[in-house]
Amino acid sequence: MNERGERRDSRFRRWILHWFDASVAERAAASDPRRGVDPKQAFSLVFLHAGCLLVPGVGWSPFAVATAVALYALRAFFVTAFYHRYLSHRAFKTSRPAQLVFAALGGTAVQRGPLWWAAHHRQHHSHTEQEGDPHSPHRDGFLWSHIGWITARENFPTKLHLVPDLARFPELRWLDRFDLAAPAVYAAALFAIGAVLARVAPGLGTDGPQLLVWGFFVSTVILFHVTSLVNSGAHSFGRKRYPTRDESRNSFLIALLTMGEGWHNNHHHYPGAARNGFFWWELDVTYYALRLLGWLGVVWDLNPVPRRALVPKRAAVPEAS
Repeated sequence: MNERGERRDSRFRRWILHWFDASVAERAAASDPRRGVDPKQAFSLVFLHAGCLLVPGVGWSPFAVATAVALYALRAFFVTAFYHRYLSHRAFKTSRPAQLVFAALGGTAVQRGPLWWAAHHRQHHSHTEQEGDPHSPHRDGFLWSHIGWITARENFPTKLHLVPDLARFPELRWLDRFDLAAPAVYAAALFAIGAVLARVAPGLGTDGPQLLVWGFFVSTVILFHVTSLVNSGAHSFGRKRYPTRDESRNSFLIALLTMGEGWHNNHHHYPGAARNGFFWWELDVTYYALRLLGWLGVVWDLNPVPRRALVPKRAAVPEAS
């Protein structure tokens, strides 16, 4: 191979590493002082949304749509229960093997790695609606808080100093570094299952491409926007029961779509609880599922909401001079 070919081969290898190894892309982003869009994250979002355009080509079947709905709900639970309440807030305990399994399953939602997700969420709670909040609709606008922030070059690196309790696990660091591994396995499994079903159960009317499009692309894109709605919508509209120092709101609609994350003002009032729906009438499917896993012995020590935290405190009234 001549020198020109070697340079081309070297560039290709660097591109492959940049795409599949997040640590390479993170070093590139950290060494670039410019603010702007990170190409890897932007391309990932465009790729996922473009995949939904294949629906007319692959058609639909009741089985494929049901699969998309079921996998949306299942992966929403992995994100809300384990990426959010466990990894970000340590709201309950589980074993190290279960921690790895659920972190990998959460990775199938294509919302980056577990350490990246938890670190940025902790940063959000530390600086909500202030300088340093990566996705405040009141500082940077609704669209930025919904989708723009995740494409920003400055938000691409994992802030390991914010998650030292998690960074000590090499298996979690591997999942974070190769954050496309879990989605790739998930997508390949869907295609393979669809291809098998086309042969052994043709009455279902599905095949590999159809199950891939509905179970991966459609389901993932809807889950992404519903998760993002907590950042944007749950800080823009709804009821504010507790006088927190931010604009978090409670929204039944968002809670319904996100399996309980829409009780966001509750969550910002007392973020360490394993439940976001503080009262029986506040639907929190994630918490109910965690209770079931607790009964099975998979998780334990679910942090309760203290009685003192349930009563809203009145905002301070300045004394008369």
